[in-house]
Amino acid sequence: MIKLNNKTYTCPVDVTLSFIGGKWKILILSHLNIFTDKGFSEIRDNLPGISEKMLVQQLKELERDQLIEKKVLSLKPYRVQYNITPTGKSLSPLFDFLSEYGINYLKKHGIDYIKDQQLYK
Repeated sequence: MIKLNNKTYTCPVDVTLSFIGGKWKILILSHLNIFTDKGFSEIRDNLPGISEKMLVQQLKELERDQLIEKKVLSLKPYRVQYNITPTGKSLSPLFDFLSEYGINYLKKHGIDYIKDQQLYK
């Protein structure tokens, strides 16, 4: 067992999953890995199905874990931008692997995402 920050983990994978686990965090990080300076609404619009409450929670946790950073642009109206940090960027091989795996899986099932990706945006 691994004890870190008052938590107990079973292995290094468990530690990593504590930062990126769940459906939304990995998608948020993957998006910010490709696109920089994204506002809250831009991230929300890229994640159909996420509630505003869930997005706020996930962004706060990613910021707390120093995987993303938030920059306040203005207070009235309140505008922020999110960017991936170098720590978050260090996960890019994972994003690349997951994307490549998904593309290959889709191809095996008759969907050529690379050729037709404009259809999926």
